[in-house]
Amino acid sequence: MPSTTATISSAAAISLVANEALRAAERAAVASSEQLDALADLLLSADRVFVGAAGRSGIALRMTAMRLMHLGLDVHVVGDATTPAIGVGDVLLTASGSGTTDSVVRTAQKAAAAGARVGAITTAATSPLGDIADVLVVVPAAQKLDRTAASSDQYAGSLFEQVVVLLGDGLFHALWQRQGSSADDLWPRHSNLE
Repeated sequence: MPSTTATISSAAAISLVANEALRAAERAAVASSEQLDALADLLLSADRVFVGAAGRSGIALRMTAMRLMHLGLDVHVVGDATTPAIGVGDVLLTASGSGTTDSVVRTAQKAAAAGARVGAITTAATSPLGDIADVLVVVPAAQKLDRTAASSDQYAGSLFEQVVVLLGDGLFHALWQRQGSSADDLWPRHSNLE
């Protein structure tokens, strides 16, 4: 049950979340500018892109997978029944706030062992995931177990997950602009089975 000692209106809470996400995304964009460009290059050079993460980070990356597919990239979501084997020439795009999520680290290890390159988003540059990644983007946000409110007033890894969505959309936009295609060019790839 929420605390009754301190209350915040829904509008104020939305403003807090939006401001935190904007500030963290801008800090990540500035601090990791070269890494974000390298990640964009990595995605464009891939034969196939595999996207996989756990929990809310995984949901955030599925949004990125959809947008990369709209660009015409060959994209697969790790764990789906139709996901093929990863190999040389492929890229795994993954995210873990802590950089220690067992399933994410194991997936990255398997991808690297198969000869694929790994692009990772995390809050922890020094982590098992960071050690595996060919390209590492560090997000200035609290890890999910950090409940100190030093990095964010939001619960658990919420800020990290929000920034993963923003980075994914930003990468999509940059790649779209590089591609030079119009919205009409992308539209035929949008799902028509909805």
